[in-house]
Amino acid sequence: MTQRVTVADLVAMKRRGERIVMVTAYDYPTARLADEAGIPVILVGDSLGNTVLGYETTIPVTLSDMLHHTRAVTRAVRRALVVADMPFLTFQVTPEEALRNAGRLVQEGGAQAVKVEGGGPVVETVARLVRAGIPVMGHLGLTPQSVHALGGYRVQARSVAAIRQLFADALALEEAGAFAIVLELIPAPVARAVSEVVQVPTIGIGAGPGCDGQVQVLTDLLGLTPGPLPRHARAYADLAGIVSEALRRYAEDVRNGAFPGEAESFGLPRDLDAETVEAIAQEYRARREGGRDARGSDCG
Repeated sequence: MTQRVTVADLVAMKRRGERIVMVTAYDYPTARLADEAGIPVILVGDSLGNTVLGYETTIPVTLSDMLHHTRAVTRAVRRALVVADMPFLTFQVTPEEALRNAGRLVQEGGAQAVKVEGGGPVVETVARLVRAGIPVMGHLGLTPQSVHALGGYRVQARSVAAIRQLFADALALEEAGAFAIVLELIPAPVARAVSEVVQVPTIGIGAGPGCDGQVQVLTDLLGLTPGPLPRHARAYADLAGIVSEALRRYAEDVRNGAFPGEAESFGLPRDLDAETVEAIAQEYRARREGGRDARGSDCG
């Protein structure tokens, strides 16, 4: 049996200086490929709102959406640690409500951990989930669920006060029991310094190479994102071009009769021949024509 990656494994990786790889996935086929590629952490991100569901932000994503996609991912994964995002307003109201919602992502969705955005205001909630036995990954810096309050997708921690708050929040999350912290859109020197101060792994996205690991959105990584990539992303393939060309060729083959061919078609069993099929067809043609004649005479 394949050994499942655990939160303890990630902490051990930081201690060894081994970089942690995380990627988002939202469905069975991509999660299976990520797992088979040896990715140790798969995030079912609420970024599915932007990448899969067509929303402008992550805010419209619901718990039902997250459960649906988390179940698909966990059915595919055999080794990676699966972390599910807690969507907007599923953890901000009360710690007890957050516990119920996180419990559903673990119990019904099959996730091994959840991720929550924010610092000080969610520390009590993180501690409550951890006490209940639910591993929690924190998320600081640019928190997409707060995009309207932050004034857009902007680099964070750009003042002394903001940097101090980032350190305070990171240490508070660690003390509350978070096993890792995502740092998003933070100046690289700041992210490196935070990574050196906290004992839990930091996972960067737009936070430079000094974090203990990196996470990328799958559609960015595969070149499926429409328009220009975010500055912090890198495309390792141009699947949009490959998919577009495949669809064009498929449509052309259907229109000119090249698909399906003999290889994609099925013949008759040995005890039947084309003449028998044609005889049956003739019988039903006659029935159809007879039915039309009868309807025509009734109208007359």
